Formats: sequence, C-alpha cells, structure tokens
Amino acid sequence: MALPRPTAADLDRLSHRPGFALVGILRIPELQSSPLRAIVQRIAIGLLALLAAATMVYLDRSGYRDVSGDELSFLDSFYYATVSLSTTGYGDITPVSAEARLINILVITPLRILFLIVLVGTTLGLLTERSRQAFKIQQWRRKVRNHTVVIGFGTKGRTAVNAMISDDVPADEIVVVDTDAAALEAAAGMGLVTVHGSATRSEVLRLAGVPNASSIIVAANRDDTAVLVTLTARELSPHAKIVAAIREAENTHLLRQSGANSVVVSSETAGRLLGIATTTPRVVEMIEDLLTPEAGFAVAEREVEREEVGGSPRHLRDIVLGVVRNGHLVRVGDSEVDALEADDRLLYIRRVHG
Repeated sequence: MALPRPTAADLDRLSHRPGFALVGILRIPELQSSPLRAIVQRIAIGLLALLAAATMVYLDRSGYRDVSGDELSFLDSFYYATVSLSTTGYGDITPVSAEARLINILVITPLRILFLIVLVGTTLGLLTERSRQAFKIQQWRRKVRNHTVVIGFGTKGRTAVNAMISDDVPADEIVVVDTDAAALEAAAGMGLVTVHGSATRSEVLRLAGVPNASSIIVAANRDDTAVLVTLTARELSPHAKIVAAIREAENTHLLRQSGANSVVVSSETAGRLLGIATTTPRVVEMIEDLLTPEAGFAVAEREVEREEVGGSPRHLRDIVLGVVRNGHLVRVGDSEVDALEADDRLLYIRRVHG
C-alpha cells in the first residue's frame, strides 16, 4: 500500500512533529525481505500457535467434555484448537474443569490473538511498519550528527553518493533530499535516509539534519534553485562544508556569496574534457581514472605523518599534488609549503586495487 504524498501544508513546522507524523516524509532504510519469505514466516507462526494450543488441550484433555462423551484424542484437540483460535467455537467440545478454563484464559486466548494477527497480517503489517518507522525516525533525529546531506538525487547527486560510498562513507551517514518519489525510492534502495520535500524550505532542511551536518552537497537541476538552497543551508549551518554544482560559470559568484565553499561548473568541466579528448584522449582517460576510486588511481587526502614534518612534499614516497594549510589549498611547487607542518593535510595520488 503506497503512502500518501505530503502536501505543501503538511510540510509546515516539520521539525516539531512527532515521528509518526513524519512517516512518508522522512524514511529510514531497513532490511527488506522477499514477499514469499514473509508469507512463509506468517504461515509458520500460525501453525506453531495452532500446534501449541492443540498440545496444551491434549495434555489437559481430562478437563474437556465432548458431546459424544468420548475422551479427547489428539485430532479432537487439534480440531478444538482450530475452531477456538479462529473464533468459530461450535461448542461441541468445552472446557469443564478449572484447570482447563485457566489454560484457556492464560494460553489459548493469547494464542488466539496471535493467530488473528497472522490472519490479518497485511493490514497490521502496514501499521507495524509505520510504527517501526516512527520509532526509527525518533531515534535517528536524536543521534544524527556530522552526516552529509545531498540535495537532489539526479545524475549529479547519485554520482556524488556513489563516490562517497566508494570512499568508505557509511550509507547511513548520508541523507538525500528530493521531491521525486522515484529518486527517493532509488536512494532508499541504496540504504540512504531520505526526506521528501523541497530543499528550498528551511523546515525540510532542518528535518534532514542540516544544522548538525558536516557537509552539504547541492546537486539541484537549476542554478537559481542551487543558489536559494545554498543560502538557506548556510543560514541553518554556518560551519558545514557546502559544495554546489551549477551549469553556468557566470553564476559561480552567486553561489560563493550564498555561502558555498566549493563550486563545480558541470558544463565547463564537461566542455574542457571534450576539448582535451580531441587532441590528447589519454589525458581524459587518466582524469577519469583519478575520479573513479574503484580501481587504478585516485586523488585522496591524508594527514602529514610525524616523520614527514619539516620535509618537502616533493620528496615523499607519494605523488603529492597540493598541501591544505589553514583550510587553503597550496600547490606543491609553492615555496610556502617547502617545509611541511604537523597540521597540514596532503592531497596525493594513491593506488587503488580493484
């Protein structure tokens, strides 16, 4: 059964709502089982409940009376358990002793309830799922910290997530915000936390945990949307690292002014690679290799080791491309970084074994 999509009015004051009211908007991933396996499990539970009830009746068969006057056989006990758990109750077999009636109260009645839950499992399963999601939402909202929020799960957003997961970022530390239900379903299938709503609304970003996020990736389809999302995210999270992708280079300054730490111009980057490919296609292959962390080479970042302090980055065992000092990138050939400091970080090329 599909959950109803939230309307604009439903998105008001999201951050103050209880977990149950957020089911269908915020989704926490969980392990999925096949429908056949779920059906087999329910049948097994029903049969076990039936067998347990029949066994209890048979062990106390002297406390039951059959209209035929004969002592109960195991088949009679199984028959009584069947009609009792299904609430049919023909009355041809009845408990007459105090022990038998006590067993009916303490054992048969709970088993009857369990049996009914199995019979109406589809409806109750939906309610159970919503309750479980509500509980998981409340737990997640209390503990989510230092995660990454990805705005938009189109081609750019999905590729960014794949790159992070390839770099060993846990899937449960990534939150995807989008208005496309199909995109969110794909993100949930990857084990990501998803939020259904427009990232231009501050309440949606709060629901995604932006105030506590360590990094935010803005992969919107439109540049004006990217600017508005970046401005809103920066207001909610003054210290998070915000990386935004845009189509046109002329909008770069708008993203910078809105609070983006890094801006990627997708159209110009693709254009440069296309131009390079016409004359030196092997360069493009190497760039693609560096940007694909699954195998070959990859650009990585690491801390300066103790024995490397004071040395030159050009003389290390790794091929160093740059040094991050005080939050700023300095090219390796600059005299400013001829001597490494303990707080520096190195951008280098590492070998990836595919």
